[in-house]
Amino acid sequence: MRQLDIIIKKYDKSLLWLILILCGIGMVMLYSASSFKSLYQSSGLSDTIYLRSHLKRMIIGFIAMFFFTITDYRKLKTVAPYLIILSVILLLITKLAYIFKGSSSAARWLNLGIISMQTSDFARFSLIIFLAFYIDKKRNQLKEFYSGIAPPLLILTIILFLIVIQPDFSTAAVIGLIGFIMLFIGGARISHLAAASTAALVIMIPVMLMMPYRMKRIVYWLSSIVGGSDNASQELGYQAQQSLISLGNGGIKGLGIGNSLEKNLFLPEPHTDFIFAIIGEELGLWGAIGVLSIFIFFFQRGIKIAKETTDPFGIMLSIGIVTSMILYTFINVGYVTGILPVTGLPIPLISHGGSNLVITLSSLGILLNISESKRSIDNKLWGYST
Repeated sequence: MRQLDIIIKKYDKSLLWLILILCGIGMVMLYSASSFKSLYQSSGLSDTIYLRSHLKRMIIGFIAMFFFTITDYRKLKTVAPYLIILSVILLLITKLAYIFKGSSSAARWLNLGIISMQTSDFARFSLIIFLAFYIDKKRNQLKEFYSGIAPPLLILTIILFLIVIQPDFSTAAVIGLIGFIMLFIGGARISHLAAASTAALVIMIPVMLMMPYRMKRIVYWLSSIVGGSDNASQELGYQAQQSLISLGNGGIKGLGIGNSLEKNLFLPEPHTDFIFAIIGEELGLWGAIGVLSIFIFFFQRGIKIAKETTDPFGIMLSIGIVTSMILYTFINVGYVTGILPVTGLPIPLISHGGSNLVITLSSLGILLNISESKRSIDNKLWGYST
């Protein structure tokens, strides 16, 4: 008979402090990065347009985080299949809504009346929960193809397809990578994942290059690597160039908070995609390294929580959440610094965001809940007895 012995312990205070510090840095840097744009858009009436909208969403996010912190994360097992179905429905509705309106813009946001949400963020959240649930349930069969890895790969393919046609290729690529990492750590065969990865690359690379703006970003990125400097290639990478100028302005010590030059309508989207460039300009190299160090500490705490959890569902949830956070962070930093082509992915808890901020804080609430209790089950887990 399975016996559940729950040893209550306090939540991971270090993780909570890291979350609060990142949110605090985000608020300060968001205000600094968006103040000039707010003044410009309001004809000088307000410098807090973006800060106020960010704070409203952060309040919602903290309420969601508190809810998930006090709710036993294992209850998510019962809703995991329904969340993935809801994600597919929301992604379909989002695309169809834009088609029926005759809009040619990217179909990424679904307006629900009182709120609007980026449905790919909800899909990422749902997929992490579902894969954790599936790996827990099928961990002894995961090395099989048809009865093991094929079902989650099919679901992952459907989700990615619906996100790619929005179009939002970069988000789809990151979600796919999160899924593959979770399946790999969960025990799937490397040969199966390698075959699936090869098939995905064969399909997704041509799809990526079909859109002209993606091709332009790749062309500029490649030309910057090989040393191209012709006027055509420079025009293709205006954002990337201004980002590097912003980082260069900051030097080692930075210009000081509020003193960025590039945020004055030189650098597009300084409060969202390129806020890390403003951090580098105002706080300098040491400030940028400090922010990255906080994310690294966060990753370390998340892995520690996963290692201390004997419940496979909690382990996979922890891995999925911290993997998502760290991938978004370092891809954002990668394209801001010119290491990667521009993708438009935000930096979690710092970039101005709506659904991304709420979903991130919700996920962190789950992670805090996993850290709150050490569960030891007198049963065979992961091939050994605890």
